[in-house]
Amino acid sequence: MHQDQTIHHIPVLLEQVLQYLHPREGDSYLDLTAGYGGHATQILERTHNPSETVLVDRDSNAIRVLEGTFAGKGVQVIQKDFLGVSRELAADNRMFDVILADLGVSSPHLNEANRGFAITQEGPLDMRMDQSQSLTAAEIVNSYSEAELAEILAKYGEEPKARQIAHLIVQNRPFQTTTELAKVVARAWPGHSKVHPATRTFQGLRIAVNDELGLLEKSLPLWIDMLKPGGRLAVISFHSLEDRLVKQVLAEVSGDRYDAKLQLLTKHPVTATEQEIVHNPRARSAKLRAAVKIKIKERNV
Repeated sequence: MHQDQTIHHIPVLLEQVLQYLHPREGDSYLDLTAGYGGHATQILERTHNPSETVLVDRDSNAIRVLEGTFAGKGVQVIQKDFLGVSRELAADNRMFDVILADLGVSSPHLNEANRGFAITQEGPLDMRMDQSQSLTAAEIVNSYSEAELAEILAKYGEEPKARQIAHLIVQNRPFQTTTELAKVVARAWPGHSKVHPATRTFQGLRIAVNDELGLLEKSLPLWIDMLKPGGRLAVISFHSLEDRLVKQVLAEVSGDRYDAKLQLLTKHPVTATEQEIVHNPRARSAKLRAAVKIKIKERNV
């Protein structure tokens, strides 16, 4: 099954990642969301430096695939959320030439009904990226107040009908499955649409369950500090909340000022080509931002 997952998981924006990270022979490499190893395999083919490579993911299925793919090659594989790992590596004064974070949910997550991410496949209301944590989507949906639910859907799902949907959820709970929830949410959006009417609700719940924005906000400054002079950072986001946060944090430490830490490599987010979207529809919403760590002598010029 895990082999099958690696076949079906296509890394997004692979050519763009290689272009902006520009991995070179001997570079040290930190991948904070290594997933099923699509980006990592290609980057390691260029760095040839497995002993200074750290691959991180909080999903146990992904970790099993990574351990199998890179077995015996000297690569360090860590199962933990990227903030926890970033804090540990920073405390150990670890520095890297290449840092990559591909945020969001991988295709195998979406394709496995039992993980609870999929709207149209019946599964438990789970949505945990780290299955060892206790908080699930079911707990939020079935126990949070109407006001708390409305805030999650508005803030993290950017759902215009957040209050109406929160009211429908409270009226119709408890919910056991993803499809039960999706059907009730759809009542707030009668009529047909290209995008499933529960998409924003599921996004909001997923972000809340996994504290995605909180982890990202705390982690970005650590990634910037862990870059070696001349090192490159690339972050791929999949919705406007993440992209806005990445843009804001990178802008705060770059630009034409004496204390700038970074030089932006991407003025605007880099997106997928039409050709890539045909082969990998998930790439449609992917946005890549990249930056390089300024060397001291460059800063003083």
